[in-house]
Amino acid sequence: MPTDSIAPSEDVSSKVDIPPVEDLLSTAVEAVGGVERPGQVTMVRAVQRAIESGDHLAVQAGTGTGKSLAYLIPSIRHAMTSKGAVVVSTATIALQRQLVDRDLPRLAKALAPQLPHEPSFAILKGRRNYLCRYKASAGWPDEEQDQLFDPREVNATGRMVQRIQEWANETETGDRDELVPGVNEQAWRQFSVSARECLGATRCPSGMECFAELARARAGESDVVVTNHALLAIDAMEDFPLLPEHEVVVVDEAHELVDRVTSVVSGELSETMVAVAARRVGKLIEQHLADRLMEAGEDLKALLTVAPAGRLDELPQVLGMTLALVRDAAWACITALGPRNGDKDDPEGAGLRRAAFTSLDEVHDTAQRMLDAFGHAEEVDRAEVVWLEAATDRRPPLLRVAPLTVAGMLRDKLFGDRTVILTSATLALGGAFEGLARQWGLGNGTGAAADAEPSEDTPEKGKKENKGGKGGKSRAGWAGIDVGSPFDHPRSGILYVAKHLPQPGRDGLPEAYLEEITELIEAAGGRTLGLFSSMRAAKAATEALRDRLSVPLLCQGDDSTMLLVKQFAEDEPTCLFGTLSLWQGVDVPGPSLRLVIIDRIPFPRPDDPLSSARQRHVAAKGGNGFMAVAATHAALLLAQGAGRLLRSQHDKGVVAVLDPRLATARYAGFLRDSLPPFWPTNDPAKVRSALKRLGDS
Repeated sequence: MPTDSIAPSEDVSSKVDIPPVEDLLSTAVEAVGGVERPGQVTMVRAVQRAIESGDHLAVQAGTGTGKSLAYLIPSIRHAMTSKGAVVVSTATIALQRQLVDRDLPRLAKALAPQLPHEPSFAILKGRRNYLCRYKASAGWPDEEQDQLFDPREVNATGRMVQRIQEWANETETGDRDELVPGVNEQAWRQFSVSARECLGATRCPSGMECFAELARARAGESDVVVTNHALLAIDAMEDFPLLPEHEVVVVDEAHELVDRVTSVVSGELSETMVAVAARRVGKLIEQHLADRLMEAGEDLKALLTVAPAGRLDELPQVLGMTLALVRDAAWACITALGPRNGDKDDPEGAGLRRAAFTSLDEVHDTAQRMLDAFGHAEEVDRAEVVWLEAATDRRPPLLRVAPLTVAGMLRDKLFGDRTVILTSATLALGGAFEGLARQWGLGNGTGAAADAEPSEDTPEKGKKENKGGKGGKSRAGWAGIDVGSPFDHPRSGILYVAKHLPQPGRDGLPEAYLEEITELIEAAGGRTLGLFSSMRAAKAATEALRDRLSVPLLCQGDDSTMLLVKQFAEDEPTCLFGTLSLWQGVDVPGPSLRLVIIDRIPFPRPDDPLSSARQRHVAAKGGNGFMAVAATHAALLLAQGAGRLLRSQHDKGVVAVLDPRLATARYAGFLRDSLPPFWPTNDPAKVRSALKRLGDS
């Protein structure tokens, strides 16, 4: 929730001497009862200098550094002396809520006496996240209702719709995240609109009380605006601004920026999407045109149902003809709809027309985009990849299209006219920032960099600094700095690589792996987080080990992930096995977590369409596709997974990687250099002894 304190219209910043960031940090740390850390001081100085110089900055700040305060303080200080807000973007809802509900309220109150006014802040999400009052009251038809063939799903969705209707009369923000428990997408779509479907505040009968517009208004009056990577990307790449005017962006959880931006700019096409567009436009134009689009969608469905899933390197003739039919039928409907701003005096009609245009545009543009992805003479000229995903129980088969790189988009749209601070516990892969910098479009070089040296008492392992030059059209240079961690990794943690085990295969977990896991968990007395490369592997390990172990064993999927993590944290002997969301989403300090087991190096699947296409594209341009894509992906996840072990300065334990390639492969050094500097060993006896000593202490 945003604060009630709004900056006064009179510019008083020039009348008040604002203390330097070091003094503001001391005030804030004292107010929250914390302890100032060397890495935190280094980071607050580096961020301040980057803001002053206009250069971009990448900061690796280990768990426990206090990086939120370290970037919020110079951000607030800048907002006090400039006309615009500072935007803070996160990848997860959990961090957004932490910033808005805990960090910013305490910080604003603590700093208020030393600033021109108490800092104000707001949270801003995409329009889809807010209830649309007009759609809720107008009773727009739900075009996707007949896609729910399972009566149980229809009944469940109906109950969710009823809950939303009741909540709509009570909510003050219209924010979907306030609905607990949550609702499915089918139910929520009946009460929300995308930015392209929205009539606009001036044309909508509910425009004056629109939740999304009210959230934007609060953001426009705030010093700090908290948002997410998806909205940040949309704001940067669309012609219409969604975020208030700003000169500085802080990207927290920056290791996820490329994946989130890729998701935003990817497209998909299925028979369902075509059918929805045809139904939306059916009552607004001549029926034969809508029927033509529906028939093209049925042709697409028939083709995709029998086609093999996977990446499409060449465009099959029949698919090209079908995509052209879909594109042309959608364009005929768009043309028949007439002017886009018709029905100005008929809000309900305007809403239906806007919804039809939105669906038709998406179908037409995506079909054209997929056709444009083919026909390049050389691999280096290819810009996008298209692939077919097989049907699931909940959806039909669909085509997807995604860019092979988002570096150019980020360079031109995000980094081009603002200062960007990127931070995470995991950015220096293989000990260097250049890998992620290339993905962000910042490039390499020796140009201007933020002049921020670590303080003398910063640990040696935190003194890495990489300097980068100008990236393409970016107006500034960039610097990378690792401010270290307050944890003494070599004394608190062991990195055990089971070098004696066979290499992992594709036929599930070998018996040797199950025996190794059993011995490690018994030595630790439970207290184990098992991170597996797939849900199939996690479930197989759970089924195989429940009869061998005397401690409780939970598996992701048994209940909601949040409840499973809570149970794991509260019952010390309990073990928890799972996959991707646990690699990054678990924060369990204390004795409940002594052992993190990683079954194999988390490379992307060899048949993953996007990552395999990106590897090939990098290789075609003369680079090392494996290292630039697959190894970078694995290094990020390994570092995130290993980071689950130490969550407080009193934690101790072992990270056990069962995959021997982390000790023997030619790329092993790059992966190990991406991990925290734990004490390394390949000796299973030493590890089991250490775990037993921890259990007895």
